[in-house]
Amino acid sequence: MKFEIIKLENLSGVRATVYSVTLNDETHTLFERFIVENRSDYINELKDIGNQIRVIAHKTGIRDNFFDKPEGKLGQDIWALYDKPRGKLRLYCMQLGHIVIILGGGGPKNTRTLQEDPKLKHENDLMRMVSDALTQRIKDKEISWSSDGTELMGDLIFDDLHSDDDG
Repeated sequence: MKFEIIKLENLSGVRATVYSVTLNDETHTLFERFIVENRSDYINELKDIGNQIRVIAHKTGIRDNFFDKPEGKLGQDIWALYDKPRGKLRLYCMQLGHIVIILGGGGPKNTRTLQEDPKLKHENDLMRMVSDALTQRIKDKEISWSSDGTELMGDLIFDDLHSDDDG
């Protein structure tokens, strides 16, 4: 599998830089796909999530109260952003400090755990793969922080990654 981490200029602000991911040369990011997949049934929840992303990017930075419990292994920094505590939609994302957020995909949560829902499990697994690959590149010093500490610098295109989702 190939993916690229792309800065979302239209969502990024002075408090946080927002990125998303494209898979295998697709034109839409995982976040854009999330919006398209859920806009007919969950438009109000999507608006709430969009407002939260704008607040994070322009006013507050990343704060724990925007997120549900961690949704990845220790050190992966994967969280579910949700519109309201009783909302159905979950958007999986990765936090890097309090200044960078990488938006993935997600969907409505209708089960007790994400493992019980094939769609949510797939979206979460994609973010785990992104997290592991990005963490390795940071350790290998192939990706670093900009001088002001607000952006990722380096090669954000990841080729030939093997995962159980390759198909």
